[in-house]
Amino acid sequence: MRWIIKAVVARVAASCHTRPVTDHPRSVIIYADGAASPNPGPGGYGVVMMRDGQRQEFSGGFRRTTNNRMEIMGAVAGLRAIREADCRITIYSDSRYLVDMFNGGYAQQWRENGWRRNHGRDPALNPDLWEELLTLAACHSVTFVWVKGHAANVENTRCDELAVQARQGRDLPPDTGYERPGVFASTQPGPGAPALTAALVLPPRQLVLF
Repeated sequence: MRWIIKAVVARVAASCHTRPVTDHPRSVIIYADGAASPNPGPGGYGVVMMRDGQRQEFSGGFRRTTNNRMEIMGAVAGLRAIREADCRITIYSDSRYLVDMFNGGYAQQWRENGWRRNHGRDPALNPDLWEELLTLAACHSVTFVWVKGHAANVENTRCDELAVQARQGRDLPPDTGYERPGVFASTQPGPGAPALTAALVLPPRQLVLF
């Protein structure tokens, strides 16, 4: 599994150097949410992104996954959509797992320890998604902010709605990283986007522009 993850790192890191860098870094706001019901079970993620006066929504669902994987996947999907490098990005999430493990440096420690935690006694969960998240975030200045879920936050509520709709879809694809850990599937990015190798294949309906 480790050599596959290293291949992902190399490809995603290389994409940072091929993205245009501006003298005035763009500010991007991302709201992300994810859920599976039951857990594990059918899951989905929802993302709202705001930049340059525009608003975008992303969503995707998978036939069997977990709450935590979809929380991470929401952030990954948002970062994947940013074509430029060196942006100032704030990601709002109601997942303490996602926010605290990233901001506290724990995910980075797991990576440095070969995706082991508790002084090497236990494997870190979801290493495929954490690896991509950390590598994509390294292209920018990223801060995660926790928000209380189901608390009248309009964009967080919208992300929850998108995630629920996505997990209720028909003919959902597999979450390869969950069903077959260590097996990575190739994504199909849009025109002009760098080729990435990742744990999940995003459904083609993922992007809606407003």
